[in-house]
Amino acid sequence: MAERIVTMIDAAAIAARVQELGKEITRDYQDKPLVLIVVLKGSFVFASDLARAVDLPLRIDFLGVRSYGEGTESSGVVQITHDLSKPIAGEDVLIVEDIVDTGLTIAHLMDLLRTRNPRSVKVCSLLHKPARARVEVKVDYLGFTIEDKFVVGYGLDFAERYRNLPYIGLVERE
Repeated sequence: MAERIVTMIDAAAIAARVQELGKEITRDYQDKPLVLIVVLKGSFVFASDLARAVDLPLRIDFLGVRSYGEGTESSGVVQITHDLSKPIAGEDVLIVEDIVDTGLTIAHLMDLLRTRNPRSVKVCSLLHKPARARVEVKVDYLGFTIEDKFVVGYGLDFAERYRNLPYIGLVERE
């Protein structure tokens, strides 16, 4: 069965929204040191563009998690595959996520990070699928709300493929 990718959100729309998010974050965190915690692997492209859109000194760290495996459904079990390299106690933390789907992963990460005593923890997500929510989580900075479709591109993958697409697309099976 062949696959084809249909554009859902084009590269220009993503770039424009990332610039807007960068301005909002810059405004909200002026005069505060900020730590971007990039959730690997899916968020690396978004985080790279977002970091350049934020006009503040900031530190970037990475947190690897896995909840999907090879499929298209979240397992609901969050596994840490790479931990932070430095403490976040007393810091303002912004978790950078590719997509908030069921909410289970981001809720788990917020609980985990709060045990490390940051000054604040907020969430920035490129995408949100409210139709799939199993727990309510506040997304403080949101790129786009999307319908309940499996998407790829701009860092998001299907079985480790399609992360390099410059847009968000839907996988259609032919």
